[in-house]
Amino acid sequence: MDALVIGAGPAGLMAAEVLAKGGRKVVICDAKPSAARKFLMAGKSGLNLMNAAPPDTQISQYGDAGAWLAPILGDFGPDQIRCWANGLGADLFTGSSGRVFPRVMKASPLLRAWLARLDDAGVTLRRGWRWQGGAFEFATPHGKRCLRPRVCVLALGGASWARLGSDGAWTAELAVHDVPIAPFQPANMGFVVDWSAHMRAHFGAPVKGVQLNAGEHSVRAEFVISARGVEGGGVYALSRPLRDGAALVLDLLPDRTVPDIAARLAAQPPKLSTANRLRKALGLSGVRLALVHEMARPLPADATALAQILKALPIPLQGPRPLDEAISTAGGIMRSALTDGLELRNWPGVYAAGEMLDWEAPTGGYLLTACLATGHWAGRHAAQQG
Repeated sequence: MDALVIGAGPAGLMAAEVLAKGGRKVVICDAKPSAARKFLMAGKSGLNLMNAAPPDTQISQYGDAGAWLAPILGDFGPDQIRCWANGLGADLFTGSSGRVFPRVMKASPLLRAWLARLDDAGVTLRRGWRWQGGAFEFATPHGKRCLRPRVCVLALGGASWARLGSDGAWTAELAVHDVPIAPFQPANMGFVVDWSAHMRAHFGAPVKGVQLNAGEHSVRAEFVISARGVEGGGVYALSRPLRDGAALVLDLLPDRTVPDIAARLAAQPPKLSTANRLRKALGLSGVRLALVHEMARPLPADATALAQILKALPIPLQGPRPLDEAISTAGGIMRSALTDGLELRNWPGVYAAGEMLDWEAPTGGYLLTACLATGHWAGRHAAQQG
């Protein structure tokens, strides 16, 4: 066999496409009955393909990994992804937040076009082939099979949403080859909160118009109250510092100062209840008012003290939700294990891409961008392998 790609997610499919363009005869093996299941799941509510943020902003989203990902993202970043998607017939638009989507808002048309183009390029996709380790041994619908590729790209994903194919089981095989791996941790995940019965009426409610703070990090975005805790875009954006122990603190009125809030509260008739003062003076009601009562009762009568609570309302977290529920994962193959071309130093001829690598990023298009970019980079370098 010439070139093997294990994993038919975005990173693997991109690696296969680049290998084929480089003149290699490519076979993709995937354990599932169909390709790119997590990609399809992500696209159900609108496929966020990338982000239109400036290059420096893009790189900063990857934290410590940004430095070594920079040339990879520079080689195949948002501009190149846009051209690639257009070539598959996807008309893209940029939302007000900078997130870029196909106009059809689904992943399935793009994936169908991509798979058809790979088929036209002579790429073979073998479904139901699960890698068992060894020298590329597979459990297949037709029994055990052993492959002997000249070059291989591993694109097996991280360790979340195992039912869609990313179960992290590959770590055991790479350990045999002495490949250093950082332990997996959840990323872009919800956090557990021990709510009282008082909050049940608000499960599923979005909390809007607030600023979320976690240590030195902050974001103005909405999040959702669930029976299990807190989740949604605002929480995901701060998931790394929250996972690392920072406290979650809400500013319920980010456009107002403490003196302004205190003055508005003090101007209300003394006979009003605290709830009515908050509602009439500040427009606090529904889930935001419920959070105040949940976390700060008994509320102080003093206007300044109450204003300070509204500007810094703590939400005690009991840790992240389980790894398998996370949108993505941190951890994986460490940078020290890889050459500049993403070849494994301790396993010559084998490359790795996508969420297998030790990087993380927030939602907003950055996850998929890095998967496509590392797949492209690994595929290009693997294609040059003799």
